[in-house]
Amino acid sequence: MRALVTGGAGFIGSHLVDALMNCGDEVIVIDNLTRGRIENVSRWMENKRFKFVKGDVTDIDLMLSIVRGCDVVFHLAANPEVKTGDPSDHFRNNLYATHVILEAMRVNNVKRLVFTSSSTVYGEAKILPTPEDYSPLVPISIYGASKLGSESLIIGYSMTYGFNSIILRLANIVGSRSRHGVIVDFIKKLLKDSSRLEILGDGEQTKSYLHVADCVEAMVKTIENISEEIQIYNVGSDDAINVKTIAKIVIQELNLDDVKIEYKDEFGGRGWIGDVRKMLLDISKIKSIGWGPRYNSSEAVRLAVRELRDEIRDVS
Repeated sequence: MRALVTGGAGFIGSHLVDALMNCGDEVIVIDNLTRGRIENVSRWMENKRFKFVKGDVTDIDLMLSIVRGCDVVFHLAANPEVKTGDPSDHFRNNLYATHVILEAMRVNNVKRLVFTSSSTVYGEAKILPTPEDYSPLVPISIYGASKLGSESLIIGYSMTYGFNSIILRLANIVGSRSRHGVIVDFIKKLLKDSSRLEILGDGEQTKSYLHVADCVEAMVKTIENISEEIQIYNVGSDDAINVKTIAKIVIQELNLDDVKIEYKDEFGGRGWIGDVRKMLLDISKIKSIGWGPRYNSSEAVRLAVRELRDEIRDVS
């Protein structure tokens, strides 16, 4: 198939590109490289099945030309930062970008879309593990709101124009090429000062973590099973792990001793405003189509630390 991957030079996007190229597909990547890195896709630059476009997904004229002739669009481009920032950045790069992509698909009669949403659309869910039909969806961050808004746009376009769309609500994805998140934060802090580690919140924040290799396998599996107008899947591990335990794993994998743990708890146990304290997804629906994670949360975190420690040293 001919696939467009928005944000394809980023963390998850570049791993998806690797998988699609290894499957023999034709792949077009668009990325403005504000968060993505050209090094993540450089291995494919000379391949005739690969095309890289440096550009912004909010450019409607550019997207109209790029989407033309594609069989499927994998929409991953977004501002991935959950922490409170400029709300207009989330609106432009998450919600408005989704609108532009949907319009480009509509005009070009491209019918298949895979969208990476987030577990943050659930907010502080009262049911754990949380199923896809949980309601009401009350995100507590601008990031989560922008993802939920994007979901609504996709559903509206799909129902109106006959798109076959897959929405993937991802847990915390970790692994090589990641440049943000708790693991990256801890490694950077300890490389700077190995005697102490500051943890935002009370350390009891407990969430599901999934290795990026498992995440990409889930994305490929869902596109193989695309059929209905709208399919929504949770994508995560079967268990969860707290921030204190993640800190211990990072310290172990960096071979450090006598690290003083300090807590900066300013928001009632949360790391920041909008930080969901407990998250665990019900993944029984995606398991029913033949996918399951190879790694639990602890294994995914440990593997990610091993992959990231040298990468972060090299760019520090």
